[in-house]
Amino acid sequence: MKHFLSVLALILITTTSTHASTTQVYWHKMLPNSPMPRAIMDLISSDELGEEKTGTAVNVGKGGVVVNTGKSGGSGTNVNVGHGGVGVNVKGKGNTQVGVGKGGVNVNTGPKGKPVVVKVHPGGSPFDYNYAATETQVHDDPHVALFFLEKDLSPGSKFDLQFTKTTSGSPFLSRSQANTIPFSSNKLPGILTRFQVEPNSITAETMKKTLVECEEPAMDGESKFCATSLESMVEFSMMSLGTRDVQASSTTVKEKSGDVEVKKTFSVAPAGVRALGGEKLVACHAQPYPYAVFFCHATGKSKAYKMALEGNDGMKVEAVAVCHLDTAKWNSKHLAFQVLKVKPGSVPVCHFLPEDHVVWSVSK
Repeated sequence: MKHFLSVLALILITTTSTHASTTQVYWHKMLPNSPMPRAIMDLISSDELGEEKTGTAVNVGKGGVVVNTGKSGGSGTNVNVGHGGVGVNVKGKGNTQVGVGKGGVNVNTGPKGKPVVVKVHPGGSPFDYNYAATETQVHDDPHVALFFLEKDLSPGSKFDLQFTKTTSGSPFLSRSQANTIPFSSNKLPGILTRFQVEPNSITAETMKKTLVECEEPAMDGESKFCATSLESMVEFSMMSLGTRDVQASSTTVKEKSGDVEVKKTFSVAPAGVRALGGEKLVACHAQPYPYAVFFCHATGKSKAYKMALEGNDGMKVEAVAVCHLDTAKWNSKHLAFQVLKVKPGSVPVCHFLPEDHVVWSVSK
């Protein structure tokens, strides 16, 4: 237990101090002309966004770990370890609570929304094109609605969509810290011990699934990589695109309305659709894990688009979509083919990006 408290305290300190003071500097040095998208910004400490802190104090006692961020009024972060798992209560704006229990990982963002539960989704990831969809996945996976055909990408087109985050939003670690933590299915028992995760829990199964999918061989013509830090994601994307002149984009909910957990009908706004640069992209998909991990891949000729979507209840979304021009080497039973009723290689297959995924393209 003491080891776990030390690890958790180290993660909290790193994400609120040292790493917080370097990530923005790294981003602006490597990507001076690319704004940081919301999907990445949300995984970085509030320190990076201009909130001053006078220091961080960590105390480990019977009540758990208390991290005092040095703000006036005694605001800080309380980490409590009990029978229900791990609870993290961040005082001040937003009041974030994190609990790890038998049901998986719950993140309560206070007034911002409902708890997010990390679950083991049926079948493989819909963004790994080697996998065949299970019957359960075809009927129950919320990602089903994200797939569409390129011919439907025009002003006035309607889509029934649910824009939510697919993971609990675990924070980025610095590359130096991430490199000290094993990331291999062969090391899973030790990883679970390190994070005090019960071996037979849903959380353990989710972590195992992430590791196994990261270790699967790439398809012909695909390059893939699981980024365990922001630095490694940026550099893989630049290497894959063959240039440092890249930009990152993500889907952003601009105006929320009603219950965001409910599927709604969206129309492509009259302003239309804007293409991002080039026919080579790197898509990075957030994975469920104790810290931020992204499954990144470049899959041949692709196009990326940004568009304004308007919900039938007033919700506004700046959506990012990717269209794959050559799907001939995808698994013939992939979710997209079963949903769209098309065959591999017959037509371009498109999908919207969930809020916490990122696409990298060459800057125009």
